[in-house]
Amino acid sequence: MSIGNSPSDDRPSVGRALAQARIAAGLSIDEVSTSTRVRVPILQAIEQDDFSRCGGDVYARGHIRTIARAVGLDPEPLVERYVAEHAGEIAPAPVTPLYEAERIRSEPRRPNWTAAMIAAIVAVVGFVGYTAFSGGDDGGTSAKATPTATTTPPPSQSPQGNGVPKPPSPSNSAIAAAPPGKVTVKASAAGGTSWIQATDGNGKQLYQNSLKKGESMTWTDDKKIKLVVGNAGAVQLFVNGKDIGLAGDKGQVAHLTYTPGDPSQG
Repeated sequence: MSIGNSPSDDRPSVGRALAQARIAAGLSIDEVSTSTRVRVPILQAIEQDDFSRCGGDVYARGHIRTIARAVGLDPEPLVERYVAEHAGEIAPAPVTPLYEAERIRSEPRRPNWTAAMIAAIVAVVGFVGYTAFSGGDDGGTSAKATPTATTTPPPSQSPQGNGVPKPPSPSNSAIAAAPPGKVTVKASAAGGTSWIQATDGNGKQLYQNSLKKGESMTWTDDKKIKLVVGNAGAVQLFVNGKDIGLAGDKGQVAHLTYTPGDPSQG
């Protein structure tokens, strides 16, 4: 079984490119394993261009994409290089059909609680409606509804007296400024998924995970907020209530520090 081609200095192999990006991002094997849920032995083998532990080409490509995003690389060129160099070398894992069969058999056993709740609600509403309409039959007469005058003033008689609705009061900015003497940083994954690590002024880790597209996180500290941002071109930053733009370029790993009185990139 082939373990991979020897990388050249100007064109590293798939495994070496992932390893170099991880080291540049200041991440350990265990940290990447935690954020991607790819086991440590598989990560170590992939960085050595040994894809035999992946269980097949499909799984190998999936692991490459996940790891590349975690360390701030564009996954597609790496997947294309893997296909050109390794496709067809790894036999698919034999456990997949068994797993699929077990998953398919287990699904019909789940009770359909939603349908049961809807049926119960319909039954209660029907009973209440029947009781309301049949309640007057006992005395031989039915009650008649008496129209009542509405007390709601028309638009021309609104409390303002001029017929013009009161305009809504202006809302505050969606990005709150930091309290005095503190620094507040908000990261929003506007352009795609990015791996982010945030620590406070005492070195305490506040966050370490992949931020998916459309998600955002906010951190506040008395001294400073330090960020490591993978795929920096996908992350929009707001510091102390001000939009300072993207954290960096697409695929770049950015190391940033912000303090009270910013936004000036540290």
